[in-house]
Amino acid sequence: MGWFEIGLLGMLAGVVGTGTGGLLSIFVKKPTPRLTGTILAFAAGIMLAIVFLELIEESIDFSGYRAAIAGLSMGMLVLYILDQLLPHHHTVTAEAVHQGRYLKKGTMLALGIGLHNFPEGLAIGTGFIGSTELGTTLAILIALHNIPEGMAVAAPLRHGGYKFQRIVSITTLTGVPMGLGAFVGALIGSISPLVLGISLAFAAGAMLYIVCDELIPDAYESAGAHLSILGIFLGTVVGLLFIAWI
Repeated sequence: MGWFEIGLLGMLAGVVGTGTGGLLSIFVKKPTPRLTGTILAFAAGIMLAIVFLELIEESIDFSGYRAAIAGLSMGMLVLYILDQLLPHHHTVTAEAVHQGRYLKKGTMLALGIGLHNFPEGLAIGTGFIGSTELGTTLAILIALHNIPEGMAVAAPLRHGGYKFQRIVSITTLTGVPMGLGAFVGALIGSISPLVLGISLAFAAGAMLYIVCDELIPDAYESAGAHLSILGIFLGTVVGLLFIAWI
């Protein structure tokens, strides 16, 4: 499979995930914090399965432990820097609602989530270079993870008065950077087995940062500990089943 095809598949995973989230927000007028938090926890469980049972394991196979640790560290560092420059959260605060800053909130969420989708695209691209099965698994599971992100972008835009066609368009566009990330990941990962291993670990570090810094804290804040733990458990099980199936 060529770099261009891998980029298209990565973009498809991104736009389908975030676009579906935007579409669902039209039908779910007022998603409760418990529902949103549980979905985020579910997404966190899926991503944890990807990180530890696919990306890191494949990275070690291709490049060894030292390179895997280096790539993991770089991935977390880059996401930390990106998060400082463009912080974003998956919940709409009461303060933002009260002040009527819906459109600004939605725009910033769209920009932040769009840029955060790039390293997830890297995971898909390097995954396909490692094996078609790994790339396919990552594309499906990351698309599922992107659904609550699309809902997070859509909620303030809907309250701000945007029509549903425009909301779906904006949420869909936030998934486009994933295609670019997939293309770059495939390009870099095809250089050598060592670079591929480091790239896989980099993607794992980026995704692990997202899980620990955003998904799980937001889930606990919205849904509480018990529902969050249940969501993480179910997401991990679904991730395991997908990995075993594909």
